[in-house]
Amino acid sequence: MLGYLLARSGISVTVLEKHADFFRDFRGDTVHSSTLEILYELGLIEEFLKLPHSKVRKLTGQIGDTTLILADFSHLPVHYKFLAFMPQWDFLNFLAERARRYPSFHLDMEAEATGLVFEADRVAGVRVKTRQGEGERELRADLVVAADGRDSHMRDKARLQPIDFGSPMDALWMRLSKRAGDPEQLFGRIDFGRVFVMLDRGDYWQCALVIPKGGFDEIRRGGIEALRADIVQMNPFLKDRVSELRDWDDIKLLTVQVNRLREWCRPGLLCIGDAAHAMSPIAGVGINLAVQDAVAAARILIPEFRRGSSIPIEALRQVQQRRELPTRITQRVQLLIQNNIIKRVLGTRGRMKPPLVVRALGRFPVLQRIPARLIGLGFRREHVLGV
Repeated sequence: MLGYLLARSGISVTVLEKHADFFRDFRGDTVHSSTLEILYELGLIEEFLKLPHSKVRKLTGQIGDTTLILADFSHLPVHYKFLAFMPQWDFLNFLAERARRYPSFHLDMEAEATGLVFEADRVAGVRVKTRQGEGERELRADLVVAADGRDSHMRDKARLQPIDFGSPMDALWMRLSKRAGDPEQLFGRIDFGRVFVMLDRGDYWQCALVIPKGGFDEIRRGGIEALRADIVQMNPFLKDRVSELRDWDDIKLLTVQVNRLREWCRPGLLCIGDAAHAMSPIAGVGINLAVQDAVAAARILIPEFRRGSSIPIEALRQVQQRRELPTRITQRVQLLIQNNIIKRVLGTRGRMKPPLVVRALGRFPVLQRIPARLIGLGFRREHVLGV
């Protein structure tokens, strides 16, 4: 997104992608209303919504045997009052194709940034390794933006240290086939001390079983049959297909991290997205916060690029100042949910009942607008108008 916005303003930008394509399973799928509004402001929304996706206007969850509406997006003050569920690789391919329409945009696939190039204390570029046998080369830049995720090598090379807030959970990701007659998608199922999420990918379900932090080895010792039985206990309609989980190669562990850099930048380098702040998977906000970071960075940095001088560290700090508060608030909400709800759920056994506050959400529709606003729009929305 940042590359697109820079190229749209006539600034030369090169995006490095380590892999040959964007296809990576177990990536986030949720495109929230805040991101849909940005695509609307860019004039891309009609093309975007032609891609295969599902619209979620209400988030429903099941706690024990009670199904409740948790959030209603139909009252959001935006053009697109829903969440779009779309595989992230389709979203990335869409942005890359639109960005390529600008001559100043360059996307290098199978190009891995392996290190930083320094001039004194300033980052002046990156070292790049390609898979075409070219060896390693230097790519000089007025600014390097690290958007390489929660395990960012670039922030490590720049000696930028995150504050780790911990997490009581990890997640096991798996695929199960989708069949006619399956119930409509639920945001999540909470029961028997477990949390199970199913994302509709068209012809299959992308499923996540939330487990206690570090608990995967114990689950493996219990055997694949025990895992299948746990899934069926929560979702009896999956009984005829859990055999699709043949062995542990069909189960992927997502290690949940919640952290944030103290400093998002140093001269010549800026971190955004998960490289600056790894988010919990709760509510699927990570992609959308990263997009907001990109838009804020574009608004602040494009005038600096147009001046033709090196980007001052003060401008990079402005990006952090702009985005740090909404990041802090979002992480604080996620930590409250993790440590006070999910941790308690994972330590419970037996049939569960929804707590009073959740029952109130289901009973009073006006209350469903509050989580809808927090999830769909977040804190401090960014706009591309004027960029």
